[in-house]
Amino acid sequence: MKKPLSPTPTVSFDVRDTMPRRTFLSRSAGLAGAALAGGALAPLAHAKPGDKTPASGPFVVKKAVVLGMLPGSMPLADRFKLCRDCGFDGVEASPEPDLKKAEQMRAWADQAGIEIHSIMFGGWHAPLSHPNPEVAQRGEDELKTCMRSAKAMGATSVLLVPAVVNADTRYVDAYTRSQRRIRNVIPVAAEVKVPILVEEVWNKFLLSPLEFAKYIDEFRSPWVQAYFDVGNVVDFAWPEDWILTLGKRIKRVHLKDFKRGPRQFVNLGEGDVDWPKVRQALRTVGYSGWYTAELSGGDEAYLKDVAARIDRLIKG
Repeated sequence: MKKPLSPTPTVSFDVRDTMPRRTFLSRSAGLAGAALAGGALAPLAHAKPGDKTPASGPFVVKKAVVLGMLPGSMPLADRFKLCRDCGFDGVEASPEPDLKKAEQMRAWADQAGIEIHSIMFGGWHAPLSHPNPEVAQRGEDELKTCMRSAKAMGATSVLLVPAVVNADTRYVDAYTRSQRRIRNVIPVAAEVKVPILVEEVWNKFLLSPLEFAKYIDEFRSPWVQAYFDVGNVVDFAWPEDWILTLGKRIKRVHLKDFKRGPRQFVNLGEGDVDWPKVRQALRTVGYSGWYTAELSGGDEAYLKDVAARIDRLIKG
């Protein structure tokens, strides 16, 4: 998710429970859903650059775009068809709280031959870390709604910005508050069989891959995993390092590129991302699946070019 230089409109949405019941449900859900989400209940060993890919199957690249990259002037059904015609396999949509509308979106996607593979929930406007419990509760309730919306759309993940650190929210409070709220949502994620994927963004939170991995592992649930954005760490780190550290926790990947000098996002292949190293790191940890471009929008020629860039940079 891209918050940094051009704010992205987001919607937020979640559940509440008592600790004993919550702990029981989250652990039960974890055992029942491990095969679906692929998460481990114990911390994972970190991969090294020379390691061989642990995955036994082929390296699969499913290409997608965020819905906002498709021309907004077109009817949604036509946007989905354009997505397919430009060489993409799916889209990442925004939450649609009206479940009938969400089901209609899925029908249009099915007709076009693509998938709505993920919902970009966000978490900016009512952060789970907010010091005002009413605001945080609103974010929690909206996340719960989003989870059901995702199921109706046929999505298999929900992207979450877990917390925001600022002058009013200390880092330690953002950490504990957001984990408490997310734990309340795990039973819903298990119910609808849609994992919550935490993403690293420019929110002054989860500033190292070690902390990101620890944050995920502490849930001890396959229903809370990682959504890794390649471009979001370039300003202060190296994406390939984060990938090797996060390893199997990564369930979705956002594709962006970034130039350190002017500190700006650019088209894929035009920034400072070392794509061969990123590609190798992804193979080393055995990641296979959805790669979603999160770039500026454009016409058919532009979108086809983005699809070709993903083929070149990720497939190699």
